[in-house]
Amino acid sequence: MTVGGWRRWRYGRPMPVLDITDLAAALPQYAPLVGLDPGEKTIGVAVSDVTRTVASPLHTIEKTKFTQDAAALFKLMESRGAVGIVIGLPMNMDGSEGARAQSNRALARNILRLKDLPIAFWDERLSTAAVTRVLIEEHDVNRKRRAEVVDKMAAAWILQGALERMRNG
Repeated sequence: MTVGGWRRWRYGRPMPVLDITDLAAALPQYAPLVGLDPGEKTIGVAVSDVTRTVASPLHTIEKTKFTQDAAALFKLMESRGAVGIVIGLPMNMDGSEGARAQSNRALARNILRLKDLPIAFWDERLSTAAVTRVLIEEHDVNRKRRAEVVDKMAAAWILQGALERMRNG
């Protein structure tokens, strides 16, 4: 059943978190996605284009209270016409999930309590490290500037990986 442009499960229950391979089917054909890199103090936010081909860094939300953070996220999504979220899932190198992964899963559940929209996870192992390396080696960005941009760039890295997986099945 489709409600408000989004598919819902039977009996009006909110949409569960989807597998990345199922996310595209739950979305309108031409609409952006938002990517999130949740950290302890900030949430990096990236956005795709309407064809979901390219991810771009957008913003960093300084964490305060969840309801305020969610309001800021929903405002960003609305301003860009975004219809779904990809959240980075920090897996351990052996593929297991630690405390941060559980925290990100809780973030998804809390978002769904406020707004029924398609959400999927994407393995973000080493995304921040990869972005930091690029900023240092290829762009010679100083430590202060890296701190300002690394979270939203990591969100773009996460979202880009998810977009490529969605496109290539």
